[in-house]
Amino acid sequence: MMVAERRDEVIRNIQQAVLDGDFNRKVEVNDPDMTAEEKIQIVRAHLAARKTTAFRAKTVIARTLANTLSAWLNRDMELRGMEHLEKIPGAAMLTCNHFNPLDNTVVRCFARKAGKRRLPVISQETNLAMEGPLGFLMNYADITPISSNPHYMQRDFFEILSGLVAKGEFILIYPEQEMWFNYRKPRPFKRGTYYYAAKLGIPVIPCFVEMRETDRMAAPGFRQVRCILHVLEPLFPDPALSIKENSIRMCRRDFELKKEAYEAAYGKALDYTFEPWDIAGWIPDGGDEA
Repeated sequence: MMVAERRDEVIRNIQQAVLDGDFNRKVEVNDPDMTAEEKIQIVRAHLAARKTTAFRAKTVIARTLANTLSAWLNRDMELRGMEHLEKIPGAAMLTCNHFNPLDNTVVRCFARKAGKRRLPVISQETNLAMEGPLGFLMNYADITPISSNPHYMQRDFFEILSGLVAKGEFILIYPEQEMWFNYRKPRPFKRGTYYYAAKLGIPVIPCFVEMRETDRMAAPGFRQVRCILHVLEPLFPDPALSIKENSIRMCRRDFELKKEAYEAAYGKALDYTFEPWDIAGWIPDGGDEA
């Protein structure tokens, strides 16, 4: 998995966010800094581009690159719990812990094993402003931006999701919201994922990625990690409940399942006291915690 620059600074931000009890805080230091108006404009430009032939051609290229990269990066990964897919008749929301810019490659491998040609990924609109090869993938590798703009979320975003559901796709979304680099512990969720699953009448497939350190070095101060993706018990909306009631119920149950998966994988109870072990692969300089 990718180890970008200034990781020690990011880890300090994670440690402070844990101390503050703010588990959905942005901790990255190189993310694009955009105003509300710039965010709206980049989403509008993205929506307009999606209708063009050039965009569709770039999507095919980006999807091929993403699938190839996913297979190579995760050649040592394990998949557990695939039997749960027997209960899934068609489209579903996939939820997963968010710990790396390339962690969606782990889920892409799972989706391919499940017989899906592509994996639509829901991503922050600021990621559309990224540059270079990663920026290309963030724009074209079956990415749909999420936004704080209510009009977009209620109309355009929902229409895109509805189209993906009609095609029977698995849709990856991160209920933890922000990425925390190599953070092992599941973090409290935002409820939007489950609202859309309930409104669309589709199940949620909870996934939890366990990270195991290897003897290989990924970068100075960081060991390479090997991923084990656990497919957990699917969650279905209850037709007797309202959208809000279903979203609350599924959100709570998803977190419970990820907590159970974390505790079973690592053999320790989930708590939010920060320790160096929380950051998979990290070798603290001189034994310091941050």
